[in-house]
Amino acid sequence: MLTPKKIKHRKWQKGRSLKRKIETRGATIAYGSFGLKAESSAWINGRQIEAARRTISNFMKREGKVWIRIFPDKPVTQKPPEVTMGGGKGDVKEFVFPVRPGRILFEMDGVAPEVAKEALRLAGYKLPVKTRIVSRD
Repeated sequence: MLTPKKIKHRKWQKGRSLKRKIETRGATIAYGSFGLKAESSAWINGRQIEAARRTISNFMKREGKVWIRIFPDKPVTQKPPEVTMGGGKGDVKEFVFPVRPGRILFEMDGVAPEVAKEALRLAGYKLPVKTRIVSRD
């Protein structure tokens, strides 16, 4: 599962709402010919990224190349069940990547367009965001 090797601060604050904000960075295809673009916002964790990556590589029969453009580096904390108020912030439960609309999540190259589009379509089902398949113009 994807986790950072080292982080500056163990616990972060939640941050602002991701709704109605368009991504400005990572919004264009940089490496491959086809990409999976987010159309909605959510937090994506390492398990979801890995599930989508496996789906892509299995459908491609491990041909071509896949680029993962996101990495979960934001720690999310959670307190144990049935714990009363107070006692500080909870322990780090997982790491997530906050996705905004417009972000390219995966890119691929080196396979036929039909194979690439089907692989990305299947990978989109594994993610908690609405996605769209885009190609380099």
